[in-house]
Amino acid sequence: MSRYEKGKEVLESIQKRPVEEIFKDLEDIAPDLGRFVIEYPYSEIYTRSEVDLKTRELCTVAALTVLGTIPQLKDHINAALNVGNSETEIVEIMMQMSAYCGFPKAINGVVAAKEVFDERD
Repeated sequence: MSRYEKGKEVLESIQKRPVEEIFKDLEDIAPDLGRFVIEYPYSEIYTRSEVDLKTRELCTVAALTVLGTIPQLKDHINAALNVGNSETEIVEIMMQMSAYCGFPKAINGVVAAKEVFDERD
């Protein structure tokens, strides 16, 4: 299996949608960027056996909360839920991040989480 196929399989299983949909905004401007994402983090990092997908996604939610990257954060909140994290766990981690990134980013993260939770219900 190629790196792309391996990463695509993982990404689609976590996101529960096709990669073509996930990276559609990049198709006409930077199609290789989506491929890079598939081939590196999802093929090389997410498939390592030392940490399970549930933990990896919760860590990703924490990192994206700190960075304040709301569109990607929403995608990974969905992914975190898809691999078994609870809404409570996600919000709790975002609240913990307030100590490291400040209240504005933590609040923005929690608001994004609420939007994702509402969309899923």
